[in-house]
Amino acid sequence: MRDLYYYQDSMINQFTATVERIGIEDDGRAFVVLSNTAFYPTGGGQPHDTGYINNIRVTDVDKIEDEIRHYIEGDSSSLHGEVAGKLDWDRRFDHMQQHCGQHILSATFVELFNFATVSFHLGTEIVTIDLNTDLVTEEQLVLAEKRANEIILENRPIETKWVTKEQLSQYPIRKDVTVDEDIRLVIIPDFDYNGCGGTHPTTTGKVCLLKIMGIEKMKKNIRVSFVCGNRVLKQLAMRKKVLSEVARNLSVPEEDAALALQKVMKDAKTTEKALDEAQDSLLVYEARELASTNDNHIVASSFENRSVQALQKLARAIITENSDFVALLVSENEGKLQFVASRGTNVNINMKEIASKVLPYINGKGGGNDTLVQGGGEKVISAETLLNEMKNIIIS
Repeated sequence: MRDLYYYQDSMINQFTATVERIGIEDDGRAFVVLSNTAFYPTGGGQPHDTGYINNIRVTDVDKIEDEIRHYIEGDSSSLHGEVAGKLDWDRRFDHMQQHCGQHILSATFVELFNFATVSFHLGTEIVTIDLNTDLVTEEQLVLAEKRANEIILENRPIETKWVTKEQLSQYPIRKDVTVDEDIRLVIIPDFDYNGCGGTHPTTTGKVCLLKIMGIEKMKKNIRVSFVCGNRVLKQLAMRKKVLSEVARNLSVPEEDAALALQKVMKDAKTTEKALDEAQDSLLVYEARELASTNDNHIVASSFENRSVQALQKLARAIITENSDFVALLVSENEGKLQFVASRGTNVNINMKEIASKVLPYINGKGGGNDTLVQGGGEKVISAETLLNEMKNIIIS
């Protein structure tokens, strides 16, 4: 393992090697095994490298037992003898920046607050670590970010060392090592000593910058999201674009966008509240109009594109002013039928029985209680037919 190119020098991005064998997995993917490689396989939280062997695309790399398998797209018959490998260097260097940044940030949380990292995920946009604590304050985040960037800007060397299990006691290891042999330490002297099989730059300065993006509660842990290096610039560019667009739409300078947006949201809530009150008032008038056309104290009406929630409000408005009425309301929504059935306090009918009898007509499902039920299903009959079935059940 220690003789692999990506362990000899993590900055190697082109190399030559000899083809040892070509194979095909059970899923049909072709792979190539080389005498040596700079392609890093998926492992230790770090994604695999991609690139080319000669002119053939390498899309995945994995370690299967003692082999590094390079999965390729294209005809593998041309791959024999000595070949040239070339990594997608932007991808590899990004992974090294993020992985090294994770080591630095994890060590920082231990140094400052004794928060250990229990898991790590290197995503395509954001990196996360889960800390073994249920609370991290804003002040702690600021201090951790400041300390991590101090370590980065000091441009400390990053060393790697192969040790035996017996030699581990000589080092202040940050977390337990899970392997018994081929133990590789990644060391930032006088700061972090950690067992790791991933690739890292040669100095902390190559991480460039670390920015914490936010936190969220994950069961008993706190998940910290962050980015390093070029990803900081990408995040900054994205946020700059969004902020500029928001400021332009609000016709204010960018520095005033937050206050202007708060005012817009406050005004919108006021308007929404006034609109809800107006709709409730209109609902009362609509309920009264429907009640005036009742048939033997049964109000039955059909609608189009009316939500179940709106039907429920209308039904309640009808029976609130008419305690001896039954309200039957059906709406056709996107090719489906939905209904609400409700009774006033002076009516001795269990609405759940109404629902149980009509739901089979529309292959539907529903719920509720003995005073109000709702349901929905397929439009295998018309809304009017469904209303008539409900009315007949009540009359009978």
